[in-house]
Amino acid sequence: MKLPPGPKTPFWLLGIQFESNPFGYLDAISQRYGDIVTLMSGATPIVYISNPLGIKEIFTNTKEILARGELNEDFAFITGNQGILQLDGLIHKNRRKLLMQAFHGVRMQACGKGICELTEKMMNKQVIGKPFVAYPVIEDITFQVGIERVIGLYAGERYDKIKHLFASLLKLDRQSLIIKIINQIFLNKDLGQWSPQGYLLRLRQELFELLLTEVEERRQQPNLSSTDILSDLLLARDETGEALSNKEVRDLLISPIFAAADASGTAISWALYWIHSLKNVREKLLQELDSLGQNPDPMSIVALPYLSAVCNEILRIYPTQLFAFPRLVESSVEIMGYELHPGTILIANIYSTHQREDLYPNSKIFKPERFLEKQFSPYEFLPFGGGSRVCIGANFALFEMKLILATILANYELELTSKRPERPKFAGLICSPASGVKMVMRSRRQQETGEMESKESAKKTIPA
Repeated sequence: MKLPPGPKTPFWLLGIQFESNPFGYLDAISQRYGDIVTLMSGATPIVYISNPLGIKEIFTNTKEILARGELNEDFAFITGNQGILQLDGLIHKNRRKLLMQAFHGVRMQACGKGICELTEKMMNKQVIGKPFVAYPVIEDITFQVGIERVIGLYAGERYDKIKHLFASLLKLDRQSLIIKIINQIFLNKDLGQWSPQGYLLRLRQELFELLLTEVEERRQQPNLSSTDILSDLLLARDETGEALSNKEVRDLLISPIFAAADASGTAISWALYWIHSLKNVREKLLQELDSLGQNPDPMSIVALPYLSAVCNEILRIYPTQLFAFPRLVESSVEIMGYELHPGTILIANIYSTHQREDLYPNSKIFKPERFLEKQFSPYEFLPFGGGSRVCIGANFALFEMKLILATILANYELELTSKRPERPKFAGLICSPASGVKMVMRSRRQQETGEMESKESAKKTIPA
């Protein structure tokens, strides 16, 4: 079997090289080997594809190529054995449908005002003139939104504990690959709470127990008016007509919260970096936002064309998810002139697809206008993956991203504290800004505008 070309470097060493400079590494690989590349993990070929026609084959050929849950088993420790990533076939399809209800339509729109208010509340805590790191602030917002949408918790001791545990697990997941390898070799044993593995196990156990307790209590005292995912799952029936078990419900809650907090928080942080690095982009956005007047309706914000283009360009140039979830070749299939045999793993390379010069001329330049000039297919622009494993909360992520960004830009005058380019840091599935985007608030923009309007109004009412 002749596989597509690729480096002969050991897989573990490639991982370290990739982590040290993820975007630079992927650019170099694409430049040398093209848009279909093979990496060997032991005896298993892993083929990465950044050609839209090849990606279409991966996402649409569900006969020879399957998106098996077993390929995502590395995530089961965090997301649970019955999480959405681990499921297959009709069960996976059924659970996806249940989870998506809270992230679409009227329910999604209903929480728009709350997202804007929460963003103002968190941003008002920042001290004018004092530098702060944007990512933790944004992550705090997206975690709160995620927990509210998924579990229906808004405050209280349990809410605080769950939020803290999710954030702590996420922090551990972001450890560098080198640290993870060292931990696996030397310390991958539970030696008590002070050992890395012991600490991780206890965090996981505590989170799973808290979530299970919440599920059990809500099962005993259901609230039929609730519109969160937990309420949907408690009332749901599986493909056989049976109610879901409490543990299955618990596991299904975890991935949506991580996705809502981590991916959205990262994308918004990158957006703050790019928008405040490019004066013309920021000015165009402010002009568009100001055209809506004071306290605009959230749905009017979401519909703004330039804001939408900016968000898409953020997700294109530095996608938070660099690769789609893997697929497995079940029976021989030809892709891009290569016959791939059973056992081959296929992965759509999102980042390198978004860097194709034939699709995105001057791809390293941040240019939102490209999304106003052309509509891209789901195999050319795929920030949330595709096919049966496309992100459940994709629409909600964009909705949330636009509202948080619009609220910050309309109300606060921010600056980056450094003109040095922000470096990407890869950990887990996400590629986040290495420094977290360091900023300083110069003023509260809306306040100043309001004061100026009040003064002008007062002048007009004073008799000459």
